[in-house]
Amino acid sequence: MNENYTIEQASPEVQRKFIAGVYFKMFFALVITGVVAFFTEDIYIYLCQQGIITLENYKIFMWCPLILELVLVLALSFAINKINPVFAYFLFILYSVCTGFSLSFIFQFYEITSVYKVFAVSAAMFLGMTIYGATTKSDLTSAGRYLMMALIGLIIMSVFNIFMKSSRLDWILCLVGIGIFIGLTAYDTQKIMRMSTHADGSKNFKKLEIIGALELYLDFINIFIKMLTLFGKKK
Repeated sequence: MNENYTIEQASPEVQRKFIAGVYFKMFFALVITGVVAFFTEDIYIYLCQQGIITLENYKIFMWCPLILELVLVLALSFAINKINPVFAYFLFILYSVCTGFSLSFIFQFYEITSVYKVFAVSAAMFLGMTIYGATTKSDLTSAGRYLMMALIGLIIMSVFNIFMKSSRLDWILCLVGIGIFIGLTAYDTQKIMRMSTHADGSKNFKKLEIIGALELYLDFINIFIKMLTLFGKKK
């Protein structure tokens, strides 16, 4: 996240507005993702009944939003300083829609009650860590650096396991991933709280709201997916 702070201390009202903006955008994106995932599953069932697509076709189709997700998150991360806040928010919402498409598979492979239970547990874990990040007196900056290095290692090993197809390694990577994203939730929250103390309502901080919401959104989505992989009950 690009931390372009102003020198002046923001008023408590402005701080609250900045923090509320971050969490509202994150929550709104999660709602969009959930709605899109739910209705995509209904569309999939209809297309299967009509004989238009099969499960294998569906798996191939899911690669399209995954690729678009990668493009969008890279665009937001590297071009955030060159685009206006409205367009940045549009890209974030588009990203949440694509995530909804790619997550619709969970309704095909996991029992719906299991999905709800894992979602509730993931939400509780996320809430607990975001409260910790907002209230702790400890400086999580150094921890954040180590967590980011661990995340890079996790991504490399996950790509490696695509070819290895080791269920045991996949289980270990999910467990490690949960720990990493739980830690990143606290770290990202503390970073957002620090930025809020200098928020001035400018375009830069409007964009920082969006990047902050995206980071927390990614933390939660990854916790949920990895929890579902480990503890979700398959059909």
